[in-house]
Amino acid sequence: MSGGVDSSVVALMLQQQGHDVVGVFMRNGVAGKSAQEKSCCSASDARDASVVADRLGIPFYAVDYEKEFAKLMDHFAAEYRAGRTPNPCVLCNQHLKFGHLFEIADDVGAEAVATGHYARVVDGELHTAADDNKDQTYYLFGIDRDALRKTLFPLGDMTKDEVRAVAEENGIVTAQKPESMEICFVTSGDYRDVVRARGGAGRPGRFVDVHGGMLGVHDGVDGFTIGQRRGLPALGAPHYVAAIDADGGDVTLVPRDGLERTTMFVSGVRWLIDAPADGEPVQSELKVRARHRPVSGSITATGATAKVVFDEPVNAITPGQAAVFYRGSQVLGGGWIDGSA
Repeated sequence: MSGGVDSSVVALMLQQQGHDVVGVFMRNGVAGKSAQEKSCCSASDARDASVVADRLGIPFYAVDYEKEFAKLMDHFAAEYRAGRTPNPCVLCNQHLKFGHLFEIADDVGAEAVATGHYARVVDGELHTAADDNKDQTYYLFGIDRDALRKTLFPLGDMTKDEVRAVAEENGIVTAQKPESMEICFVTSGDYRDVVRARGGAGRPGRFVDVHGGMLGVHDGVDGFTIGQRRGLPALGAPHYVAAIDADGGDVTLVPRDGLERTTMFVSGVRWLIDAPADGEPVQSELKVRARHRPVSGSITATGATAKVVFDEPVNAITPGQAAVFYRGSQVLGGGWIDGSA
């Protein structure tokens, strides 16, 4: 239970279905420096979750994961300094929500873990939510297949409006609570504050064109991501970040068509189906970021690495982000983007 409307309604629905429900809140140990700064695993969220649990009459536990979140934040900062763009929500799901949380479930004798994610489990397979606009399967590819068989996503067939309506009808205090869309430990709204507080800024250097010609200077590679347009020198026409050299400090800028790539390289590949044989091509639709329109392509994996060849060019393939493989509504697996060509 995160203190939001989604997990509140999940607890309600499961109780109405006759399950014995135990609410668990995960504390990240992060607090904003001012009243305007907000963390989604904050004390106020814990209070909201406990109020809902009390309203439902279910046991409730707030578990301290400050050390685990600290490791996640260190990785986040190191990735930006390395010229990559991390996705901590995927790692949080993989290691915490569907890792440590299952240990708690085992400790209390629970048969399953339920969350407020918009996704569906069908016969042990992970499928997209009925509401495409709310689907969260991009963030879930790293779940272990055995854990998936003991996971419930009660909201998978619902829309957000339907969820809020259920909360209103049942007097749930979080019914109209705004969604938290930011990274939970970036309380200031600027991720660079986290990067620079945990090891310092990335290497300063130059903006360059594809031929190495100097276009300007910057104060750290941690301030940039592939496809970025804002915060760049005025060059008379729109330019975008196409490459980041974390060691040398160069940030390469190109016109928009210079972002197109047809090949992607992926590591840390995990499958939610029986893994294909090494070198066996798998046709799939792929997302290279959460809000990306899936693009068809061929995946050829060798162990935990893979080469993807797209059927059409893809813009702004970003090292550090997740690449998730789909076949229709089913999630086949995914991995971490290392580069493109």
